[in-house]
Amino acid sequence: MLRTLRLCAVALLATGVFAGAALAADQALIDAAKKEGRVVWYTVQIVDQIVRPIVDGFERKYGIHVDYFRGNSAEIALKISNEARAGKIQASVFDGAQTTPALKRLGVVEKWTPDVDLPKKLFDPEGFWIASNYYVNTPGFNTDLVPRGTEPRTFDDLLAPKWKGKMAWNVQPSISAGQGFVGSVLIAMGEEKARAYLARLSKQNVTPLKVSGRQVMDLVISGEYAIGLQIFNNHAVISAGRGAPAGWIPMQPPLVTYAVMSVLKNAPAPNAGKLLIDYIVSDEGQNIIAAAGELPVNPRAEMKDKSMVPDGAAFKGTFLTPEELDRDLPAWTKIFDEYFQ
Repeated sequence: MLRTLRLCAVALLATGVFAGAALAADQALIDAAKKEGRVVWYTVQIVDQIVRPIVDGFERKYGIHVDYFRGNSAEIALKISNEARAGKIQASVFDGAQTTPALKRLGVVEKWTPDVDLPKKLFDPEGFWIASNYYVNTPGFNTDLVPRGTEPRTFDDLLAPKWKGKMAWNVQPSISAGQGFVGSVLIAMGEEKARAYLARLSKQNVTPLKVSGRQVMDLVISGEYAIGLQIFNNHAVISAGRGAPAGWIPMQPPLVTYAVMSVLKNAPAPNAGKLLIDYIVSDEGQNIIAAAGELPVNPRAEMKDKSMVPDGAAFKGTFLTPEELDRDLPAWTKIFDEYFQ
């Protein structure tokens, strides 16, 4: 019987039945984390939507208390930099789409990633981060002001006279802002054609807003603007699910970035930080992210609509690591300023 069970196991592995199973957290790590008892997490994630459900699940599972601070990537990078220079690191773990490169240069990020069964592209080749969820940057629109089927579908459609003065975007340099939109256009068209296009778009009087991409979508939903040019597509879907007049446009190729997680050097609770990351990228944590309407990176997670993430076929996109975004965003910002400032 034992021989038969072994043969069955080999057969199941060969057919891939067990291939997707996530590895369990190491017991030694769990024990060390429990001794630390609590952990501080600096995060860009939306508190009510993701942070609290993850914290609740983690605390129930391991009995380790989680404190968190929520800010954007720039705020978190500055906060950690100041703490590091003062020799008073407070957090053990942090995340963000644009946070890690600057902190890696500062030398405050620990080289560690969890032992989980996920695609190679989700790990930093240098070993400093692992991705937790995707951000797909697309235009969003108000479905009361722009009935479905009449929304612009291509970059050129945005140049129609009827959209003049009816579009808005965030202008604080980030991928979910006008600078990120410029990046999409440059990648899609090449610099010469992109510059000609941007010169025409600049005459459309796109409203500049110093708010987050989520807030741009909220203003679109409220009817302030018909179209938000650079929002996260899942935010439109979440709002639509709550009855709001929200839609998103699969304008190709969108920029897709990762929220990535890292552990800090000299962290007050390094093991609890590692265990929290392990939990967030596990099947359990990724299903919490999916249930919240966000876009998990784990292919086993039960995402509500997998068509929201570019698949390279019907929906093509450009995936950027934090390091690639860190490299390219300054150039996109310079071009954005030429045409829209």
